[in-house]
Amino acid sequence: MPAPVRDRPSAPSSAAQALTDALAITAPQDTGRLPVLIRRLALEADPARVARAELVATAHGVYDARIGGHPVTASVLNPGWTVYERRLQVQRFDVTEQVRDAAGGASERTLDLAVTLAGGWWRGDFGFDGGVNYGPDLAFLAAVEITFDDGSTQRVVTDESWSSHLSPIDLASLYHGQREDRRLAPTPAEPVRVVEIDRETLVEQASPLIIRHETRRPERIWTSPSGRTLLDLGQNLVGHLRFTVTGEAGAEITLRHAEVLEHGELGTRPLRAAEATDRIVLVGDPAGETFDPSFTFHGFRYAEITGWPGDLRPEDVEAVVVHSDIPRTGWFECSHAGVNQLVQNSVWSQRGNFLAVPTDCPQRDERLGWTGDISAFAATAAYQFDVSGFLHNWLIDLAAEVRMNPRSVVPFVVPDLIKLGDADGPASGTSEGWGTPTAIWGDAAVWVPQALWNAYGDLDRLREHYPGMVLHLESVERALSPSGLWDTGFQFGDWLDPDAPPDAPADAKADKGVVATACLVRSARFAAETARLLGEDDDARRWQDLAESTLSAFTDAYVEADGRIRSDCATVYSLAIVFDLLDEPTRAAAGQRLAELVREAGYKVSTGFAGTPFVTWALSETGHVEDAYRLLLEEENPSWLYPVSMGATTIWERWDSMLPDGSINPGEMTSFNHYALGAVADWIYQVVLGIRPAEPGYRTILLKPTPGPGIDWAKGAYDSAVGRIEVEWSTAEGGFTCTATVPAGIDAQVELPDGTARQITGTGEPRTLA
Repeated sequence: MPAPVRDRPSAPSSAAQALTDALAITAPQDTGRLPVLIRRLALEADPARVARAELVATAHGVYDARIGGHPVTASVLNPGWTVYERRLQVQRFDVTEQVRDAAGGASERTLDLAVTLAGGWWRGDFGFDGGVNYGPDLAFLAAVEITFDDGSTQRVVTDESWSSHLSPIDLASLYHGQREDRRLAPTPAEPVRVVEIDRETLVEQASPLIIRHETRRPERIWTSPSGRTLLDLGQNLVGHLRFTVTGEAGAEITLRHAEVLEHGELGTRPLRAAEATDRIVLVGDPAGETFDPSFTFHGFRYAEITGWPGDLRPEDVEAVVVHSDIPRTGWFECSHAGVNQLVQNSVWSQRGNFLAVPTDCPQRDERLGWTGDISAFAATAAYQFDVSGFLHNWLIDLAAEVRMNPRSVVPFVVPDLIKLGDADGPASGTSEGWGTPTAIWGDAAVWVPQALWNAYGDLDRLREHYPGMVLHLESVERALSPSGLWDTGFQFGDWLDPDAPPDAPADAKADKGVVATACLVRSARFAAETARLLGEDDDARRWQDLAESTLSAFTDAYVEADGRIRSDCATVYSLAIVFDLLDEPTRAAAGQRLAELVREAGYKVSTGFAGTPFVTWALSETGHVEDAYRLLLEEENPSWLYPVSMGATTIWERWDSMLPDGSINPGEMTSFNHYALGAVADWIYQVVLGIRPAEPGYRTILLKPTPGPGIDWAKGAYDSAVGRIEVEWSTAEGGFTCTATVPAGIDAQVELPDGTARQITGTGEPRTLA
């Protein structure tokens, strides 16, 4: 058995130690307006003698901290969202320049610290059923440590010496937006109130900060049929609108956001209860007033603006793209414009949904860390961006949630906000599904670490992820039927199978027991591999035995003598092939049957969450490359390119989130930014382009470009843990040509379409392979 993992550190963390003498503070009472916490500081030496200054801070809620009116960081929505009951991240910001600049000359030496607090994910209307709260109070906990050039220090902490007044922001909601009434003057200063923050929850910042990225100007501004002023940014994105405007005192400008248009107006029905509306009431400053609402975010391509003084021009407003700071690592381009757009849609959906946690969607009254979505998408995510820290932090949260669950079950969402607002929710185990483990969703505890291990090869982090794997597999063991099958309890199954009714997305063609049992084999095998890598030999045998017994039960119950698998649909064959559940003759027959089903469907997609990430892999790995390409390139609904043909710039939740007539799918669950079904991009990168890890972390590389009908050339690059890998191939001249760049000193196995194979050692320079 693995060593026990404590719920909390046995000794104070470095984050807690840095804030030992600080007190958590908040406004004296809630009024609806956001509070500003203030402290005037007199430096003990000339500002020019400040060698270093650091702000160490965290909050219940989110905060914007300024010194002398200057932001302490370019990041927003700190401290982000974690399992607050167990892990509250502490940020450290170098504020040397702000302290020097704000303190003025040698004769002044004073500066003001000002911190605005908002509810963020901690408190308010976030979550289902009108919103849930982690706790009753917002709170800010911080220390400023100033070091002078002679080594002396000055320290200021949050305590009763701070004061508070109210800001002009009277609404700050992640769902509903931000409203500022600039006419509202700061209220008289009042003493702060001391509240509690559990110091045992404090941890150093582990996830990337959330930052503003690029800006985009409207591509078009026009008047809708109802007379509304609309703008189109040309890209479905996540962030907010920003502008500087001059107008009369009391004039109110309203910004409404939506992902799509319907009947020429904003298509807001998919937002459900989320208002996604920002407002500013002007004070009438002739120098202009800037609106940059940093306590909210929206998923949108289109916006409606009312109350704008005069004619709105493209140069008057810009969209600010906001998401976690994850560097881009993967690129792809080919001769097919639709595939290029599909890849871009996958990239933009990841950008919009990798904000604090990997969410399902960024726009409606949800935006939760659904485990099934990232299970499907993790491998794609790790190619497109460096998600090593982002998903590592989320996996630590996942394990923390499982430990808090009395049944030790991976929740549907991490952080598990649902349990805070549903008396019959995950902790009670009384509602359908909440108390039992689920395949794919629960398998995030294993599949996400597997994707990170393959991409980055970080054994220390794999060791940290292993306890979460154990907790998940132990919960599944308890749920197995006497036959050894995972065919009991609630399952999402092949969620959003295109043949399922719009109001019953779990009613897929694929038998849920087949799907769940196949997933268990995959998870148990990787847990066994992990245990071997960590030197946990007893565990390795345990999980290998579970994998073998589950595979035996799967074969006996679900695989017929002729190779047919129960429910005889594309998803079950895809899982059986890619998860290596079949002997070689049966595997070949399954590949043939899968190809037949794909052809019978007219190359339209017939898989949901379970099968979609794997169907093209299953086809190409069993010799049906042409069928895989035709499936990828199909444009009629349902298909990957149908949304592209409808103008999509992100991945949709449903294959037909928008119907061919331009109307929005009538289902209640209809998002236009949902990355899961974009998991096919992993196959595009690894098979079409041909860049694969031969060992975890690309310590050795497999270059195996696989051309097919409909794409004449492809090129791309991946910034791996060992350096940049590039591949470019073409069949345009009737033959196959290929060049590749491999990092210096790294070995690569080359496998070409004609069957030739050889090994090369990289030089960091391009070389001809064919």
